[in-house]
Amino acid sequence: MADRYLALKTVMMPRDTNPQGTIFGGVLLSQIDQAGAIGARWEISRRGVAVPVLVTVAMNRVEFHQPVLVGDVVSYWTHLLRIGRTSITMHVDVEVERDGQIVKVTEADVVYVAIAETAEGRRPVPIFPQPANDDSGRTAT
Repeated sequence: MADRYLALKTVMMPRDTNPQGTIFGGVLLSQIDQAGAIGARWEISRRGVAVPVLVTVAMNRVEFHQPVLVGDVVSYWTHLLRIGRTSITMHVDVEVERDGQIVKVTEADVVYVAIAETAEGRRPVPIFPQPANDDSGRTAT
């Protein structure tokens, strides 16, 4: 398996519950988004470049395998699926420890796009800096 990164760890509280008494899926989705963004920033920074502003553009293949309970300590593990020119896709595994066993409760793929503010508004930008060109169109060395 690819390098996993523990992007977020938290304990679930009563305020996070739904009417059935388990943790509301929207809380998990919010934390998956945060963990994915933290993991994406880590993947970019470990390649030695400045981390651009990243925005969430898609949350794909979200699967809720098991309910999450009040008091569960939840770990959000990320790993890189793909880095494109302007986007990065992270997989997030959500796990809890119960009775000495690690249980995968949820997983999702999250896509982020690097953006910059311009006079015309926000626009996608390359994640990695582009080499400078000289006047002849050749890449400067």
